[in-house]
Amino acid sequence: MLLTRLLKPSLVAYAHCDLPCGVYDPDQARVEAESVYKTLEKYHASTDEHFKARAIQVKEERAELAKHHIDVLWSDYFKPEHVQKYPEITDLCWKAAKQCSKVKQSLDINEAKTLLDLIDKIGDVWTKAGGPTATRMAKQMARA
Repeated sequence: MLLTRLLKPSLVAYAHCDLPCGVYDPDQARVEAESVYKTLEKYHASTDEHFKARAIQVKEERAELAKHHIDVLWSDYFKPEHVQKYPEITDLCWKAAKQCSKVKQSLDINEAKTLLDLIDKIGDVWTKAGGPTATRMAKQMARA
């Protein structure tokens, strides 16, 4: 028992995945942001206080997941050559991550819409930078 405790790592590292898989897609962040948007729609349509409390919790969890996916794109996919060719990506990722925090702090559906718009802009740069072919498998290959 003592030996097990002594050999146990004192620091556990977490990553986007267990291996550097190379799969990066802004749609991961967009799905979470869409969930935030839809949850806010349902929140505002409800009069059930218990439902509304749960909706706030879900909204905040999904906004945090969107932020995680944006951060992974920024830190793991976009390279210096992408930033040189598409300098707007730095500001877009920064604004989108900040917008995730705003969404967590707010019940304003317009904040969620702003987040979706920013993620779409990141997606445009990701596509121009070759993201779909560099990081995703063709659908025909995925079925094999």
